Amino acid sequence: MVSTASSLSQSGIYTILGAGGIIARELTSVLLANGKQVRLVSRRAKPSPGVTDVVAADITDPLQTRRAISGSSVVFLCAGLTYDHKVWQEAWPKIIQNVIHACSEGGIPLIFFDNVYMYGLVNGKMTEETPHNPCSKKGEIRALVAGKIMDRVKEGRLTAAIARAADFYGPGASATGVLNMMVIDKLAKGKTANWLGSDLVTHSFTYTPDAAKALFMLASDPSSYNQVWHLPTTNPAPNGKEYIEMVAAALRTRPRYIKLGSFMIKMAGFFDTTVSELYEMRYQTTHPYIFDSTKFEKHFNFTPTSYQDGITATIKSMQS
Repeated sequence: MVSTASSLSQSGIYTILGAGGIIARELTSVLLANGKQVRLVSRRAKPSPGVTDVVAADITDPLQTRRAISGSSVVFLCAGLTYDHKVWQEAWPKIIQNVIHACSEGGIPLIFFDNVYMYGLVNGKMTEETPHNPCSKKGEIRALVAGKIMDRVKEGRLTAAIARAADFYGPGASATGVLNMMVIDKLAKGKTANWLGSDLVTHSFTYTPDAAKALFMLASDPSSYNQVWHLPTTNPAPNGKEYIEMVAAALRTRPRYIKLGSFMIKMAGFFDTTVSELYEMRYQTTHPYIFDSTKFEKHFNFTPTSYQDGITATIKSMQS
């Protein structure tokens, strides 16, 4: 049985699959602040303040996935895998098949936290209507995953929403946030910042606390299901040079940085697998990367956090 939009529960268990990442942590805080019962699911279950329902499960396994999801009112799929297209090719088809099947079987709404890799190189703004045209192996996998979700929705066997974010940054995002890792953290430590590709093209970044609030808002609004949403992101965005100057000003330091071009990324990739995986994504750093969230902002009357305020809050978090 599939939940209908009008019968979605506002109570019960809010399950987060992939509880170790920054988006899951921010979402957990939002859910707890709104009095929700939270279940955190990850391979290595770790205690979290305010959460009593913590489950260890491998969601590439069908039975473990079903057990982890059982009894949920809403499921958020926020899993982040090792940044390696071979790992993605092996694991993502299994994960999405297992999660879709378990949610369909239990009549549980699904919200999938997604990125923009399936769009490929876009000339202009990325919107929810932008066609899938991946130009990377990781983009092809993401297109496959999104397609499986929406196919099941069209069949009437699943209630789901796909929530996409741009590259993200924010307090505590130093492990996966590019702006954190390459600019904010480095300048805060007195080091020279790095910028991938051209520093003169626009590049959108989604603020992680905004993304978490938005995920909860989607889960709470029955009319938001069975469609794609871009999570709130300030537009227009600065370019690389402007980001670095903004961060340096907030830290009261000089905006020192070096640009990492395609050749440097390729050379560095021989010594670091993660860096080598960035090479096929270099189109995102050499052309304008414009992420449009007008649909969400209008529907929910939501104003995204400005880059100035987001960077200031991120720095304060680091310093405290």
